[in-house]
Amino acid sequence: MLIIIGSVVVLVSVLGGFMVAGGNPLVLLQWSEFIVILGAAFGSLITMAPMKIHKDLMAQITGSLKGSRYTKAAYEDMFKALYEMFMLGRRNGMVALEPHIGEPATSSILTKYSGFSSDHHAVELLTGALRPLIDGKIKPDQVGLLLDTEIDTMELEHHKPIDVLSKTSDAMPGFGIVAAVLGIVITMGSINGPVEEIGHHVAAALVGTFLGILVSYGFLGPLAQALTFNGQNEIGFYRTLAKALSGFATGMAPMMALEVARRGLPADVKPTAEELESMLKAVSK
Repeated sequence: MLIIIGSVVVLVSVLGGFMVAGGNPLVLLQWSEFIVILGAAFGSLITMAPMKIHKDLMAQITGSLKGSRYTKAAYEDMFKALYEMFMLGRRNGMVALEPHIGEPATSSILTKYSGFSSDHHAVELLTGALRPLIDGKIKPDQVGLLLDTEIDTMELEHHKPIDVLSKTSDAMPGFGIVAAVLGIVITMGSINGPVEEIGHHVAAALVGTFLGILVSYGFLGPLAQALTFNGQNEIGFYRTLAKALSGFATGMAPMMALEVARRGLPADVKPTAEELESMLKAVSK
């Protein structure tokens, strides 16, 4: 929602200031300039990356319009789900977790906390860490390395669409210059024509430069930064999960493993130590 609000503010401010100065916004509707700039940008975007990156980019943009799902409530759901899992494993042995790891979609624990179980990446990290531990394929102190490797790969994949969008944003002023140069070429071809016609062609050429700069710095650049922040929120959620799992695997008490994970959270989603303790006590009851 903030992305839409910010974009509207940019558009209203630019057009509003132009109109206050006496400009006619209809003059800016130079469709030939739009076709050159936006078409060239879209074509370069297609050339720049494989189809998977384009699909990931569209998914990230769509997700950003909905806002971040990694809120304080989502973290609370994660802590509650992990606490129940950890307590079960501590009381009855790690083998008791096998039904929940083997079929997480029907787990009586995970299905209670939709803020966690609805994130398939988080569930995959959980099951991917505990399953080899239960099977004895890895040592407890290797869980952290296993998770860090997987999360690093996820972070790299998340940045690829953002890099493509950023490069497209950086290219927009250049495409604006291309459109302007083409407009000047047309102007020179009409140099012997009426003054009004020459003025119209020059204005159209300048609109190309204006449009390229506006789209770059007013829309695509800020959108790329918003996607970066969303990616950081997502990876932060997974790293918190990894810290808790690693701590529990190496012998920490469930409460302490979650306390270690809690301390690395940013202030806007971080429950206090008292809130965490109260929350987990309620789960125990």
